[in-house]
Amino acid sequence: MRRTSHDPGILRSFADAQDDTTGGAAQLETYKRELIRWNERINLIGPEAVANLDDHIAEAVAAAGILKPQGDVLDFGSGGGLPAVPMAIVSPAARFHLVESDKKKWAFLKHIVRACELNAVVYGDRLARAVMQFPSHLQFSLVTSRAVGNPEEWVPSLGKWMAPEGRVALFQGSPDVPSMRGFTKSDVFTLPRGTSNYLVILAFHVEHPA
Repeated sequence: MRRTSHDPGILRSFADAQDDTTGGAAQLETYKRELIRWNERINLIGPEAVANLDDHIAEAVAAAGILKPQGDVLDFGSGGGLPAVPMAIVSPAARFHLVESDKKKWAFLKHIVRACELNAVVYGDRLARAVMQFPSHLQFSLVTSRAVGNPEEWVPSLGKWMAPEGRVALFQGSPDVPSMRGFTKSDVFTLPRGTSNYLVILAFHVEHPA
């Protein structure tokens, strides 16, 4: 999938994912404005993301169109909210769980959840400790993450929290992933921003003893 958006392209990409009458376009603009404002004081995103912010947001919206989030969604390493916040904006029926250990970044995420009135909760902690705060009945239909460490080190640990037929979507610079117990690569999409930018989808399956 190759689609690129430029100002005011955010609104065009948004229209592909959801009818504009819901007010989501205004939420996207609020997110963009607040991200730029906060980033002047604290390092939420790097210079490349600042210079190409419209494209980053449009890419997240395009990914939501591919993934169609629903139910409970976990985003690990949420940082400044890309791609999770735009995805949450265009997927109001899904409940996003944002995990970020950096105090300044999760403070921003809590602010933007309030400012955009998102159906989301923020966990200001590392993943290993955040999962201990999850309700025992919680099951994720989708897990997303952008370039956070080695997925083989943390994806398998989420098996007990995955819904049947749940998926993991990795935003990364390579279409390849190592083998992981309980997860199988099911799809790879080329995202519109840059030449080495992929959305790799893993399907969760329960492994039964032989």
